[in-house]
Amino acid sequence: MLVVKGGFHQSREGKKKSLYIATIEKGHSLVNSLIEVGRIEDLGLIVVDELHMLGEGSRGAILEMTLAKILYSCKTTQIIGMSATLNNVNELQQFLKAEHYTSDFRPVKLMEFVKLRDSIYEVDTKAEDCFAFSRLLNFKYSSNLQKMDPDHLIALVTEVIPLHSCLVFCPTKKNCENVAEMICKYLNKEFLNHKHKEKCSLLDDLKSFGDGTICPTLKRTVPYGIAYHHSGLTNDERRLIEEAYSTGILCLLTCTSTLAAGVNLPARRVILRSPYVATDFLKRSQYKQMVGRAGRAGIDTAGESILILQEKDKVQVKDLVRKPLENCYSNLLLNSCKGIQSLLLSLIGLKIVRSPEEICKFIYGTLFSVQYQQLSEGKSLWDIVKDALEYLIEKCLITAKKGCENEGQEISCILEITQLGHATYKGSIDLSYCDLLYKDLKKGLEGLVLDSLLHLLYLVTPYDMISQYNPDWMLYFRQFSQLSAAEQKMAVNLGVSESFLAKKASGHSVKKSPDSDIVNRFYLSLVLYALLKETNLWTVAHKFNMPRGFVQNLLNSTAVFSSCVLHFCEELEEFWSYRALFTELTKKLTYCVKSELIPLMEISGVLEGRAKQLYSAGYKTVVHVANADPEVLIKNVDHLSRRQARQIITSAKMLLTERIEALQDEVEELQKLPSDMPGELVSSEDTSITAE
Repeated sequence: MLVVKGGFHQSREGKKKSLYIATIEKGHSLVNSLIEVGRIEDLGLIVVDELHMLGEGSRGAILEMTLAKILYSCKTTQIIGMSATLNNVNELQQFLKAEHYTSDFRPVKLMEFVKLRDSIYEVDTKAEDCFAFSRLLNFKYSSNLQKMDPDHLIALVTEVIPLHSCLVFCPTKKNCENVAEMICKYLNKEFLNHKHKEKCSLLDDLKSFGDGTICPTLKRTVPYGIAYHHSGLTNDERRLIEEAYSTGILCLLTCTSTLAAGVNLPARRVILRSPYVATDFLKRSQYKQMVGRAGRAGIDTAGESILILQEKDKVQVKDLVRKPLENCYSNLLLNSCKGIQSLLLSLIGLKIVRSPEEICKFIYGTLFSVQYQQLSEGKSLWDIVKDALEYLIEKCLITAKKGCENEGQEISCILEITQLGHATYKGSIDLSYCDLLYKDLKKGLEGLVLDSLLHLLYLVTPYDMISQYNPDWMLYFRQFSQLSAAEQKMAVNLGVSESFLAKKASGHSVKKSPDSDIVNRFYLSLVLYALLKETNLWTVAHKFNMPRGFVQNLLNSTAVFSSCVLHFCEELEEFWSYRALFTELTKKLTYCVKSELIPLMEISGVLEGRAKQLYSAGYKTVVHVANADPEVLIKNVDHLSRRQARQIITSAKMLLTERIEALQDEVEELQKLPSDMPGELVSSEDTSITAE
């Protein structure tokens, strides 16, 4: 089994059956690689969990591209799709040429309730009123507590915690933190005694993995067995909190809707704080995903969900709990047809198609073609394909040559991918800024500053994150002032001058402002530069007055984009000088730790905090960890459970085995005699040499 982190290794994987566990994006990349090397027929089975993701924006478009390519290129691959929140199954059946199997079996019975004022009603979609009275809340509220907790959350959660688990879904990230704090403030102090030792260990881990820093909110809530869970957590915090909840150390999480669609963290009771996500009313599919977390197989005999509603939302909530699920629609036309443009570019690049006629034939095998009448807005399929091809030609990503007659069929034109187009699809670069990336890299060659990483970091700072944060001008000016003369000169060449920042920091108006995208992008580059120098995410977040979750997301996104830019440069000979530079930079961004910890972080499941612990305990390489005794490892590494120790050792052994196999492949390749040896006849039985 391989959890996909990198790419597809042709020689090694060809010798044995492999199981890949991948994200949608990595899965698409693997399929492209198999098509490219002519091995798509080796793909026996694909299992798509959460098939309704087909309808989720750009990721849905990538999933549709992946499945359509498999269906078109290989008739023997079996595809199994699974989802609990699909409505238009017949359209998906038509797209996937599939049989449909359905079951309402649930290992743990789910009971749905709503709460209005101090009354609990059971959801009964067959009843005329939809809600059947169940009971009154039995909890005495003082006037002060009633004011602080008008939704009676404390009454609802204390019916199940600490002996059982509870999830409270909140509309916003800030609300998650506020609700966690509020519940702790009014809980009985006896909650502090439940699993006290384990909670102290969790706090120690959070502090240790944060280099001595811990979130003030978590510091106050964890002793009560409560934490919040949203995208504002660091990777280490998220892992520790999820493990603690799964093992019962934490009994309650306040969370956003993203938890329902991602991590498998079930609970005895699920409470929906409001029928809204931010300011948007819940979709039926979102509601089903959230309440579906109620009930833990093998632990609970039943699970229950409680949706808190106000009188003003009663009619909408009745509709929410009984209406059918939303349909799943193709997203190939999303964002001005970006999906179909990317699809056509990769089809031409992979030589799956070579003419507009063949493209139309392929498109007929997509989900979009099944839903064409609903999505095309009156345009013909040919017009949509034609517009997409014209866009790719205009961007210099493909060329169209005059067609000819082939096997009795007239071909209007021959489509070929350009070098820029090939680099764009190989690097998975967004079409909206592939030309901008090319120009930035080209300009960078004119005066690349290599006495620090700042210039390279600017070149790999993701374009799609530029608009997500506005600079603090005073902080910006201070950080700029601390740069070296060479770095400041580089910034000026980009279009960011000290005089401009000084005026913005002092509040003066600027008559002629530089490009705001360049200014904002360089600011994010400074954040990344500080991260690579200090490696402490908390310190950098404090220095730039940014949420640590945003800094973590910036780092993760930049590491991914840096890898994409590396692949982009590998396909363009003029950018040969970038290749070694971006290879090392990508590794630094991926791990963002001191160089001696990088080998340990290549072990699956080992993040920075654990890598530091292993290194300090003397386990400095993958070989050390792979040969460790679990019992000795537990003694030498603080707060490491027996299960975690075994997982780490197993992962290290797998990594070591992969490396050994890769080296063996290399040896075998070197031992082979070339079939075109000059002046010699090489028999089929004598095609290798033996090393003495």
